[in-house]
Amino acid sequence: MKVMEILVKLPDERPRLKAALFDFDGTLSTLRYGWESIMEPMMLEMISGRYPPDDRLISEVREYIDKSTGIQTIYQMQWLSEAVKRYGRNRYMPDDPWWYKYEYNRRLMKMVEKRKAEVLKGNKSPEEYLIKGSRAFLEALLNRGIEIYVASGTDHPDVAAEVEVLGLGGYFKEITGAPLGKVDCSKEAVLRKLVDVNKLQGPELVVIGDGRVEIALGREVGAATLGVASDEEKRSGINETKRKRLVNAGSHAIVGDFEEVDAILEWLKLS
Repeated sequence: MKVMEILVKLPDERPRLKAALFDFDGTLSTLRYGWESIMEPMMLEMISGRYPPDDRLISEVREYIDKSTGIQTIYQMQWLSEAVKRYGRNRYMPDDPWWYKYEYNRRLMKMVEKRKAEVLKGNKSPEEYLIKGSRAFLEALLNRGIEIYVASGTDHPDVAAEVEVLGLGGYFKEITGAPLGKVDCSKEAVLRKLVDVNKLQGPELVVIGDGRVEIALGREVGAATLGVASDEEKRSGINETKRKRLVNAGSHAIVGDFEEVDAILEWLKLS
């Protein structure tokens, strides 16, 4: 039996929910599942060069990837560029973080494009790349008049294309990915707009994601936060590593997927 875990009780007396901000990768979509298995060897290769990576370096890279999940890729590549210089094992590598970002994206998109093609050719259904219960939950929110936004650390053209491949475009009022060639946090930008321009207050907004970044930002603006500790391989159930990360980030509640839609709606006072 799946259980929604309530960590911090929301006030009984609170304004009605008006908007939901979702992360995309790992929260709704699994098209990019396994990105860590591409980033880790690339980082080790770039830092170590012709030298075999030692245990200390492997541990440092893994720890950084874990704690940086959910931020813009360019920030991760800035760290990589600095690590290459710090270790000094691969002296002829470029200093430019954008070069590393291009190379990482080139490697990652080989995997993503294959998965997109499987859906577009009809070999796989979009549901096979969605966290279970995603579509039903989005429909339930939309049917209750909730405005739904997506903000992602993935490049904007890519996240917009992946939303369409999975047939989710009609659910979202706005899709925001990382701006090309700019070092900006899309998640913070959308949250600030919802709070400062749309004048949403506290629990009128819920932030839903599988990374510490969006949860911490949500708590910062007083939003309700739902951590999605998704097992992306099974698309259902709890990933304990993610759960610990989301607990530490301050999630009000945690689920592994959206199959308990009634429990989530009740928690949001939408049932």
